[in-house]
Amino acid sequence: MHSVIGLIFGNTRSDILQGLAQDRPIAAVPFGGRYRLLDFALSSMVNSGIRTVGLVTPHHYRPVLDHLGAGKDFSLDRKAGGLFILPGAIHGLIGDKSKFRIKDICLNIEFLQKDFSENVVISYCNQVYNINYRDALEFHNQKQADITLIYKETDDPLDMSGRVILYIGKDQHVHKLQEKYEDDPTEQAQPYFVDMLIIRRTLLLDIIQGYKCIENIDLLDALRDNLTTLKVYGYNFTAYIGRIDSIKDYFDRNMDLFKPEIRKELFLSRDRIHTKIRDNPPTKYGSKAKVSNSLLASGCCIDGEVENSILSRGVVIKPGCMIKNSIIMQKCIIGKNAVLENVILDKFVEVNEGNVLKGSENNPLVLYKKTVV
Repeated sequence: MHSVIGLIFGNTRSDILQGLAQDRPIAAVPFGGRYRLLDFALSSMVNSGIRTVGLVTPHHYRPVLDHLGAGKDFSLDRKAGGLFILPGAIHGLIGDKSKFRIKDICLNIEFLQKDFSENVVISYCNQVYNINYRDALEFHNQKQADITLIYKETDDPLDMSGRVILYIGKDQHVHKLQEKYEDDPTEQAQPYFVDMLIIRRTLLLDIIQGYKCIENIDLLDALRDNLTTLKVYGYNFTAYIGRIDSIKDYFDRNMDLFKPEIRKELFLSRDRIHTKIRDNPPTKYGSKAKVSNSLLASGCCIDGEVENSILSRGVVIKPGCMIKNSIIMQKCIIGKNAVLENVILDKFVEVNEGNVLKGSENNPLVLYKKTVV
């Protein structure tokens, strides 16, 4: 797909996941035992045949570089095209809800100027999904659209809270964009923008030129200003997409992986989710290990009970432990007879013998990286 390049915004606000994004951008937050949130956006572009991808990063981008390297695991270590790391202009202002800042693109304008592709696929990276953009691009070209906004329909007010609602008329033409708030109930399904769009490259360059002097303006704001003069269409995405805008969202989206239909759609379809490859030994189960309805990565040592939980690589569960409804990240050590329920442990956490840690499904307990308790 040589007429398309990708642009991923990985400089999401760092305050929405509490301490999980304290030392890393949300793009690099672990998910599902072996992935990072960035993997879903990047894999979807690669699986769609996009061979040139730019990643807008925040100032604390070391974990992103450590995970991606030169892009080999994503088939982006190429002589022509490949992976481009683009520094963001604004370093994640707390409370700023902008997603596609024009200032970030303007700082990296050469990424767009040096390429001659017709279209640009733009995506956010705080969502879990597996989409192939080929059908959306075909729709975009058939309509001869300037911009195609990808949307999903739902009647759940929690799904729509904080989203941009699309008002779609005849022939999928978008004639209005409006924010949706939690206290604004609805009784019917509405199409909401899922933070993915296709835009003509030359149009994007024109927008940047026209708005580059305006501080902190979002691409969607510029789109609203010109909605009547542009050919803007909506493309309906019907598959699973899990938004992560809070620590509860993060916990729930991980727990969604226990649903066979969602796990199959994300990881067992024709298009797989790529991630950094690590060579670890298989997980070792002791004589008293008991594991049910859980996802365990390689390199773990299990001697206790694990139920409805997700364990990343290298986790050690010692005898007498009871782990339930929890997310345990890489190389955590859980001491003998400890009890964990509705808990999220960041990397390298140590839980001493006999400790009891419990949160709730609506408010899981979070322990920061390298905590000893």
